[in-house]
Amino acid sequence: MSIAFLVTTLIAVATPGTGVLYTLAAGLTHGRRASVIAAFGCTLGIIPHMVATITGLAALLHTSAVAFEIVKYLGVAYLIYMAWNTLRDKDALTISQAPAQSATKIVVSAVLLNLLNPKLTIFFVAFLPQFVSANDPAQLWRMLELSAVFMLLTFVVFALYGIFAASMRTHVISRPRVMAWLRRFFAGSFVALGAKLALQ
Repeated sequence: MSIAFLVTTLIAVATPGTGVLYTLAAGLTHGRRASVIAAFGCTLGIIPHMVATITGLAALLHTSAVAFEIVKYLGVAYLIYMAWNTLRDKDALTISQAPAQSATKIVVSAVLLNLLNPKLTIFFVAFLPQFVSANDPAQLWRMLELSAVFMLLTFVVFALYGIFAASMRTHVISRPRVMAWLRRFFAGSFVALGAKLALQ
């Protein structure tokens, strides 16, 4: 495992995007458990992109503008839906009132966020081959190994983001005005990420 791969992966994973944003929101509104589950869901959402890349399905997204646009706009629609849900969520106003959100619901939302992001598949297409030798007789296993490390680092970094957010939860939730502005911030960020995705 090269240092270059680990450093590049760490930079790619730690850069704030939809997954980080969702994990932070889960940690702030529903606590540490929810943030770790969100990190796990975002990590699971990488698997379809990994499979698409390794089996060559990513070539379809790369070469077919129509296929890419369909996945892209589904992703945009889901980000807008997430923004709407964030604004509507009034449950987590106090720690005693905040119900534990269903683990299944958190995981499904996190997986959909990553699944409907065609940029992740294109990233895998451009990223993984750089670290696999064309002469390697075990290319498939090598790509699976690198993907597994990418997923492990994704889970660890996202979980750390989420746990940090959860540790600030008491200070944030005790201030309803701050909580309201945070909802607006997360909703606005989801809309901004959706707009960025739509324009690419």
